[in-house]
Amino acid sequence: MGIFAILIFLFLGSVEGFSTKSQPCHYSKGKTCKPALANALFSTIAFVLGAVTSLVSGFLGMKIATYANARTTLEARKGVGKAFITAFRSGAVMGFLLAASGLFVLYIAINLFGIYYGDDWEGLYEAITGYGLGGSSMALFGRVGGGIYTKAADVGADLVGKVERNIPEDDPRNPAVIADNVGDNVGDIAGMGSDLFGSYAESSCAALVVASISSFGINHEFTPMLYPLLISSVGIIACLITTLFATDFFEIKAVDQIEPALKKQLIISTAVMTVGIALVSWLGLPYSFTIFNFGAQKTVYNWQLFLCVAVGLWAGLVIGFVTEYYTSNAYSPVQDVADSCRTGAATNVIFGLALGYKSVIIPIFAIAFSIFLSFSLAAMYGVAVAALGMLSTIATGLAIDAYGPISDNAGGIAEMAGMSHRIRERTDALDAAGNTTAAIGKGFAIGSAALVSLALFGAFVSRAEILTVDVLTPKVFIGLIVGAMLPYWFSAMTMKSVGSAALKMVEEVRRQFNTIPGLMEGTTKPDYATCVKISTDASIKEMIPPGALVMLTPLIVGILFGVETLSGVLAGALVSGVQIAISASNTGGAWDNAKKYIEAGVSDHAKALGPKGSDPHKAAVIGDTIGDPLKDTSGPSLNILIKLMAVESLVFAPFFATHGGILFKWL
Repeated sequence: MGIFAILIFLFLGSVEGFSTKSQPCHYSKGKTCKPALANALFSTIAFVLGAVTSLVSGFLGMKIATYANARTTLEARKGVGKAFITAFRSGAVMGFLLAASGLFVLYIAINLFGIYYGDDWEGLYEAITGYGLGGSSMALFGRVGGGIYTKAADVGADLVGKVERNIPEDDPRNPAVIADNVGDNVGDIAGMGSDLFGSYAESSCAALVVASISSFGINHEFTPMLYPLLISSVGIIACLITTLFATDFFEIKAVDQIEPALKKQLIISTAVMTVGIALVSWLGLPYSFTIFNFGAQKTVYNWQLFLCVAVGLWAGLVIGFVTEYYTSNAYSPVQDVADSCRTGAATNVIFGLALGYKSVIIPIFAIAFSIFLSFSLAAMYGVAVAALGMLSTIATGLAIDAYGPISDNAGGIAEMAGMSHRIRERTDALDAAGNTTAAIGKGFAIGSAALVSLALFGAFVSRAEILTVDVLTPKVFIGLIVGAMLPYWFSAMTMKSVGSAALKMVEEVRRQFNTIPGLMEGTTKPDYATCVKISTDASIKEMIPPGALVMLTPLIVGILFGVETLSGVLAGALVSGVQIAISASNTGGAWDNAKKYIEAGVSDHAKALGPKGSDPHKAAVIGDTIGDPLKDTSGPSLNILIKLMAVESLVFAPFFATHGGILFKWL
């Protein structure tokens, strides 16, 4: 992070050759703005602020989760309802913490920077974009590092424990069990939290940049200027109201009420939020105003912005429920995958892959529809606020998402503490619901990433003064085709990292089972620390190459080939990354729940597929193990690849516009 902060300062400072003189404004012709050196300094400060906020949120999230998991196990003695409330409230603490801290730091930064910038809003909001870059670059390491950590442990524990030794999941005799439980927190809580925080920071930044060169910024209207922040703050209030429905207004008595309660959270928060947006758009915006649209100003009305935010909000809900349909074992897609396990692992893999590819269709139409509507109504600003709309219920989304790993850990603790079978059944029921909702959370993250990066792309194109991105020019087309390749390169790196780390883990677990006497009988304890060390070392070492790929690509392309090629790379990465991300996440989620469907044995169909340890169950475990790196490492990390490259290009746009494209200048 330190190295990158210095890079930002040097690159942006060199735009005007480190001069401290005021420069003519970029958009408001005839006015003078603060020097480029000031923008460099403030962008760097914003970058550090974003990174620190992201780190702190991830850290606190893990703190809360580790306090909550044991309490959830203890509450499960009193019944499933009590355990649910504990797990859900802990998740909610994390959700509100993240949403609030992101908003708070951003608002304070805008006001403090404003003391120096005064009337130069253009420079002010350009410097604020560093905040989004900081948030996302930390998310990259949280997601990739966390994903490698958790899946190396998970794959190692499953392959040796369940398949070779036939011991149950989370059995304390398994040396990798602690690493596996720690990994859930690292990947799903720290990673997911910083990921959504990054999306949220970036969509706010993209909207603010476009607004600062529209009538809000030119006429210095502070309230409409902060419309993006108003949406998020109403979102927090809407989520507070929604949370009461899960914990206070209705009580959960039976196992089958858990999943409906979590799904109601999404629907209620979306409905309450729609009313909230209407109020903010009516009270906080003038009736008509103009929005910057690639060199021209476009007239927009306040009800049109309301529609932009609302379409993003409801598209998020659609994506969430489609994801749920394809990954929950209550519906036919996952049951078909489970059924294919009768003939072995190969058919299971084929069915799972097909399900993942098919699950892309509706979310893409939802994203396409919201882009078309919001873009036609309010140009790039519309797309940015649509992304904010999708993320406005972030507190509820994160609560539901953090609930998953907390209840998963609670089950692990029950198993390791040797608590009664009844308690394990209750925690398993909590966990199964959490698995589906985690998939919904990933759907949200990917959908919002697509909108966010498009908005950032629009802001970048405006800032780099490209009037049209023409696919038919060779400069842009080579960028497009290379950009579409990047998600594959990135996925290859992350998958291979998980594979090689899991290999070390499997060897270590086997070694312990073979050499430690009395381990299988349960008379001696395994050496947990070695397994934790393997996961930790692997995740820290292996996250550097994929991280470098994402961070360096925009810099290399911008400096050597210039802004037009870079715009092609961004468009290509966005278009191909979204598809791979959705299909990878859903394939993995479906395999996981197909395995759980067979294990739970609730319906006659599931009972026919056998108890734990039958051949169909072993085939399902193999599918689940293949799906682990897909759904928890490659899939979710891709949305960071898309966003991070776009926000980085936006931050460095002034530099690329003046000094970029060295190769084409020589040719």
